[in-house]
Amino acid sequence: MLPELPPLPALTRAEGDLIDRYLEAADLLGRINPARDGDTYGGLRAAQALVRKAAELRDALALMHQRGETELHGDTLARALRVLDGARRTARVALPSDGVG
Repeated sequence: MLPELPPLPALTRAEGDLIDRYLEAADLLGRINPARDGDTYGGLRAAQALVRKAAELRDALALMHQRGETELHGDTLARALRVLDGARRTARVALPSDGVG
């Protein structure tokens, strides 16, 4: 059996959209990361999709601002990112370790 995940913290719909769009953009950036193996066509497709995802991320933030949600609650949003496997998903964006320590 898979371990039970902790529940997501209470988020507004706009905060949920922000988290979702952020992770989707991070997934695409991970596919584009030139320090990782892959093919140029896959990177090109991810870069094309990233343009659309960046606009959706901007729109999520704009909606939050328009609704008066002017602060990002980092602790709450970080908990949501952890529940949604954000550490693994964003790690692909970083430069891989070269083994030199």
